[in-house]
Amino acid sequence: MFAGDSPSFEASQFLLAALDQARDAVAIIDHQGMVVRFNAAAERMWGMPAAEILGRDAACLGLDLSQRHDRTTPSAPADGTEVRADRNREITVRRKDGSLAKGALSLSRVEVGGAVNTMMFVRDITAEVNRRERLALMSMVADRTNRAVVVTDRNLRILYTNAAFAGILGYSPAEARGQRAIRLVAGRYTDRRTLARLRRLAETDDGGEEDILAYAKNGDEVWISTTINGVRDEQGRIKYLFALLTDIGETRQLRSLQQLILGALADELPLAEIATQLCRRVEILAPDVVCSVLHVDDAGLIHPLGGPSLPEDYSSALDGVAIGPEVGSCGSAAFHGKAVLATDIDADPRWQPYKTRPLDVGLRACWSTPITAKDGRVIGTFAFYFRECRGPSPWHQRIVDACVQLSALAIERKEARSQIARLAYRDTLTGLPNRLKFRELVDEMIAKCPSGNRIALLFLDLDHFKDVNDTLGHSAGDELLVALADCLRSQIGENDLLARLGGDEFVVVLPNCDAAGGSRVACRINQALSRLRLRTRSMPMSTSIGISIYPDNASTVDALMQQADAAMYEAKKVGRSTHRLFSADMNRLAEQRLSLGASLREAIANDALKLFYQPQIRIEDGALHGLEALARWYDPVLGEVSPAKFIPLAEDCGLIEQIGQWSIREACRQMSVWARAGVAVPCVSINLSPRNFQNPGLAAFVIENIQNSGLSPEQVVLEITESVFMNERSTAIATMKAIRELGVGLSLDDFGTGYSSLSRLTQLPIRELKIDRSFMRDIEGDPSALAIATAVVRVGQGLKMTVVAEGVETRGQYRLAAALGCDVVQGFLFAPALSAEALERWLVGYAADRAGAMLRHLRKSLARPPAAVPNLNPKDEGKVSLSSLGS
Repeated sequence: MFAGDSPSFEASQFLLAALDQARDAVAIIDHQGMVVRFNAAAERMWGMPAAEILGRDAACLGLDLSQRHDRTTPSAPADGTEVRADRNREITVRRKDGSLAKGALSLSRVEVGGAVNTMMFVRDITAEVNRRERLALMSMVADRTNRAVVVTDRNLRILYTNAAFAGILGYSPAEARGQRAIRLVAGRYTDRRTLARLRRLAETDDGGEEDILAYAKNGDEVWISTTINGVRDEQGRIKYLFALLTDIGETRQLRSLQQLILGALADELPLAEIATQLCRRVEILAPDVVCSVLHVDDAGLIHPLGGPSLPEDYSSALDGVAIGPEVGSCGSAAFHGKAVLATDIDADPRWQPYKTRPLDVGLRACWSTPITAKDGRVIGTFAFYFRECRGPSPWHQRIVDACVQLSALAIERKEARSQIARLAYRDTLTGLPNRLKFRELVDEMIAKCPSGNRIALLFLDLDHFKDVNDTLGHSAGDELLVALADCLRSQIGENDLLARLGGDEFVVVLPNCDAAGGSRVACRINQALSRLRLRTRSMPMSTSIGISIYPDNASTVDALMQQADAAMYEAKKVGRSTHRLFSADMNRLAEQRLSLGASLREAIANDALKLFYQPQIRIEDGALHGLEALARWYDPVLGEVSPAKFIPLAEDCGLIEQIGQWSIREACRQMSVWARAGVAVPCVSINLSPRNFQNPGLAAFVIENIQNSGLSPEQVVLEITESVFMNERSTAIATMKAIRELGVGLSLDDFGTGYSSLSRLTQLPIRELKIDRSFMRDIEGDPSALAIATAVVRVGQGLKMTVVAEGVETRGQYRLAAALGCDVVQGFLFAPALSAEALERWLVGYAADRAGAMLRHLRKSLARPPAAVPNLNPKDEGKVSLSSLGS
């Protein structure tokens, strides 16, 4: 193989023998490109014996060996050979069995007597590469999450932090590494007992979770939820501590304030007690402040409402003081209608007549924010007192932003109707007009649009918004929607309309704007969104935008929306982050909806809809309270069509009123059939649309069907939603009162999902209140749902209404509903919605089971001393028995 004299040949043979024993794979390729040596390590690397390789072209190894040489040895050996070597590079080797291996390849070219031989060395680095990739993947995942990740040694010295840690607390990985975790994030008002509790929890097998007030690098307070676990070594000793930190300031903590005030309003607590509860809760969230709420009456006089941590004589001294430009922080804020900060009470000229008592108790600064009513009147102030000469932090600002709104809601209890009307027309997250208000405003625009002018409607759908929620969490998703709304506002004029329809759907309406102008605005919006930021984090986004033009494309709000929606889907189809103008060929989707609407219209005309019935059970004695009638549609071509699909379609197509009337006729007819057959059903609840109540003839229609079926009015209940009366149309209210005067019951469905009902319940003829199923679904694990359900029950009890809990699916939910004082339950725990025939069978089984339960109870009571009779509770076939619920 090698040219040369005999000693050189013997040396080369010795070298080849040594290479055969090398741990790295070695192959020698002669000047003709043939493999002439293939050691044992190479056989393992390629998974092939040397016999299959030797004598074959080097291409069989699957590698590109033709790269030019990077370096050459500085001088040739004395025997005339010249050695040239390539630097190491990583390669992928495909073995004979198809598996892959990673190697570090180096090539040496040996020139002897004019013939160039190539020596290939490959070190197996598969395990090293896999480990490196796994670590890189883990680091990437950790840096993509919105939860801060912290790893410390057993002495709490930080070893690792991710990007979210820097985002939440402001410390880069380099700044955090080596620091003591508690010293880094704890501050003056951090609860040391909570920290100690967390440290003890880390020593347990399951770890633990606590909420802690922490401090960022810039000194800002940050409420974080901390989950901590210990990582043990082989001897079972704690070696590392692993913690996940979540910023909960704007979610859990501020939500607790909202729940507190709304629950207090539902409980009809006095205003001063509500303000006091609010102050106490705020002082827990921000331990470095003393909180105060003042009311400003129509005469401009101050009256203390809440300030439990202030000296009583100081609060009393403020009662009746007139607001003015030099009346401390609160009087000045109320007078000017803007926040006033006195960083040094002792030196501030506005405080001189009032400073003695605050200074006596160690209060050095005061920041007061006016509480304003909807019409702009200042109706109170919300103040923070500080024990140091300082101003508010961003956390203080967020608390005050929430508390000012909550305080306004409480103070305006007597003006609740106007406040509720405002909330009904606004999206609570962004403050933008909602779908209802949007339609009203666009109708006004169209009515006022001069002849020859145009209106551009832009339908926006945020691209990949679900990925944000899934990756960063719903809190980040909400924050993104707020930032998006602000960004959109900045791109339109003051006479343009921006609304949020729900989810990630927004609409922009541009008066006196044609297709070209709409396209320019659409481009500008996507350019602005590409630079979107969330706090300090860059969050580039884009939208798919559909544009329709009035009157070129359509002349009604509904048609413009349908066309813009179709154009938006075309924008998504071509890759998102763009816009499309509506054209006639985009009508396919509209035609599909039209076809479905026609099928629904035909189903109504041919009586193809069916009513299914879900039992409602009295908690007190387990008796059947009544049934809820629910519309179902089975189409021969479309199959089973979900109510979630055809009910909104019926609303859009103007068929919802017909469905309501059909439901009344069919439910009354079926009740009559049951009565003649001896099937005892106390009453039936029928769902109606708000549009039904805007028909002055509804009461006459209802009583006519009741009388024709031989029923009594008490056997029929009409279910309404609060949207029936939120707009306070006189027709709807008059219709409701006329129906109630007939003896027909009215049930308020989905109560608890909005604010409007609180101010209207006492004025409306409602006899039944239904707790929304969303609260019952979460009632076992979500304190918020339990608190709201409790408030709803108390409202119903206070107004002497029957309270029905919907969506009861578990025994735990049932027991909680009973404990809260609900009168009636309804849900899958007992039975789903059943056809009339299936319901009859269920009633037979239910009656037998109930009778058996009563007999068993009677036998037990005879065999033991008298005791309180337990509640008898019903069952759903095959799911739950009376005896199992009764305990």
